[in-house]
Amino acid sequence: MSIRTVADISPGELLEHATRLLTAGHRLALVSARQETAGFALVYLFVAGSQDRRTELRLRLQGDQPEVPSLAQQSFPAGRFEREIHDLYGITPLGHPLLRRLVRHHHWPRGWYPMRADAGPPPSFGDPEGPYPFVTVEGQGVYEIPVGPVHAGLIEPGHFRFSVVGETIIKLKARLWFVHKGIEKLFEGRRPADGLELAERVSGDTCVGHALAYCLAVEEATQTPVTARAQRDRAVLLELERLYNHVTDLGALCNDVAFAILHAHAGRIREQLLRLNAEVTGHRLLRGGVRLGGADLKTLPDPGRLHAIGADMAEIIELALRHTVVADRFAGTAVLSCDAARDLGTLGYVARASGLDLDARRDHPFTGLGDFTPARRTTGDVLARFQIRAEEIAASIALITHLVDGPIAADASAGEGSSSGVGLVEGWRGTIAHRIELAPDDTLARVKIVDPSFFNWPALPVALNSAIVPDFPLVNKSFNLSYAGNDL
Repeated sequence: MSIRTVADISPGELLEHATRLLTAGHRLALVSARQETAGFALVYLFVAGSQDRRTELRLRLQGDQPEVPSLAQQSFPAGRFEREIHDLYGITPLGHPLLRRLVRHHHWPRGWYPMRADAGPPPSFGDPEGPYPFVTVEGQGVYEIPVGPVHAGLIEPGHFRFSVVGETIIKLKARLWFVHKGIEKLFEGRRPADGLELAERVSGDTCVGHALAYCLAVEEATQTPVTARAQRDRAVLLELERLYNHVTDLGALCNDVAFAILHAHAGRIREQLLRLNAEVTGHRLLRGGVRLGGADLKTLPDPGRLHAIGADMAEIIELALRHTVVADRFAGTAVLSCDAARDLGTLGYVARASGLDLDARRDHPFTGLGDFTPARRTTGDVLARFQIRAEEIAASIALITHLVDGPIAADASAGEGSSSGVGLVEGWRGTIAHRIELAPDDTLARVKIVDPSFFNWPALPVALNSAIVPDFPLVNKSFNLSYAGNDL
């Protein structure tokens, strides 16, 4: 059972309260803004794994030109959340050290804030702000390589600008938000049940993770009971989603170092898992498996079949790691240090590969998983990110076996209802956070979504510092961040 604390504070008290929570080991999971009749409401959600603690700092801002003290000096993720609400709501974080636009592109009209209640339909777009102010690196032998935003193949848009000497990357800037969809705005005014289809489509490879985080948030707000059996089924779906994504990416990493035969065999195993997903839920990507108040499974996966798949994949992993070319390309490439991972607020396998002990399955559980210990590495390179995901494949199969074959716990009480709720789920990329607010008529007034990619994208340029340009595809795949989950 989570320990939820809510504190209504003034803007002047924000810095003191936030500093105290950060010093005590909490991390900032999200910042949510909402326009009200007389101004704006802000919510800062801080979470900690010990006893699943969740603390909300709530404050109100008055007037049409709202301002709030910046927390960017205390928390790097806070600075990015502040830039986001500045672009979407026009809320100014006072004292922010680098208030460049984050979401807004140059064609957005000045003074138009799409998340405001009075934003209306998009006005005529022009070019009022000019190109993004990229930092130009100068010096003897320095040149730039622009990549994207349009890429070859089925990949969403993102612009990468490399500053390079020879083949060595001395700076990389990633520019995203080319496909900002306004998906959080689309939730507003819907009934909670009608919001599930949107949550399921936030990022196509994370249907279960986002649907489950959304459902947990709504269930907390509406005091909806969920049986222990349904929570068990949800946990099974979450691990099935982790399995097929990890298998896919491990094969792709092998392909990036020209070991195409292992990529082909990983694709063969992926197809087996997708067919298994279809048997369990009726959908290859597990859509429809999670619903408000429960789960819809046609059958449970056979542990014996999963163990056979796991053994097959383990052989591929062993062949990869024994190969000297693979070891040479993976080891020591694009190191993200533990300190950098912590300072940037990274999550998921990226964080665990750099030595951080973070996993919402243990820290923010919604059902019992037995004696579960997340895998960790300390080198923070491509090899560590490969090894973490390889170990998580075996761990997911063990967890599914435990959940399917083990006893089902007693049903838990629904807890106290509220006008808001939070869902925290360890998706395959890392911790997903959804926070919802209900209007008096029980429709959705605000849904704030944070995919782990929002936290992890800034770590990619840091890891690539001093890497070489030919390693970029390999390193990018070792992170495998979502554009759709980031560009909401």
